[in-house]
Amino acid sequence: MPGPLTAATITKGYRDKYAGVLIALGHAVIEFPLMALIYLGFAHFFASPDAKKVIGLAGGLMLIFMGALMLRTIRRAVGEAADLPYNSFITGIVMTGTNPYFFIWWATIGIALIAAAGAFGIWGLLLFAVVHWSCDLIWEQFVSMSVFRTRHLWTQKVQRIVLGICALVLVGFGLWFCLSVFL
Repeated sequence: MPGPLTAATITKGYRDKYAGVLIALGHAVIEFPLMALIYLGFAHFFASPDAKKVIGLAGGLMLIFMGALMLRTIRRAVGEAADLPYNSFITGIVMTGTNPYFFIWWATIGIALIAAAGAFGIWGLLLFAVVHWSCDLIWEQFVSMSVFRTRHLWTQKVQRIVLGICALVLVGFGLWFCLSVFL
């Protein structure tokens, strides 16, 4: 589902056509251990109300911070446009690890998927993990390659608009996650 990770991939893809691969690898650093924890029975931790509040607030604040950093650098010249302060691999880790929706998704839909894959034993889980991550890899690489290959079409105004929208998406998701813990 497009969200903060996709927005970050658009930003990183402007400069590096292979940013999607590195972002997907960073995403896997968080996702694979989480799949293993769910398989081993720790899913209830992520589904607890207190964990959801901590994840929502901490993750939301981090997304606001990252979006604000991007917004602050929007006025730079073409080629020096807004960027995130980390390389693509670290961006994948940070955007995944601070995205509350990611954990909520795994605590709900993901549990069912892990249970179905786990019914086939460890090999079923491993096959599921590889196929699932391959889809993430293909999507993130498609986004970064598309942005990189079309960047010559991006005037300074288009670049600022697109990157500004990505920054606002991060801030918007962050605000929504922060507020949702109190609803």
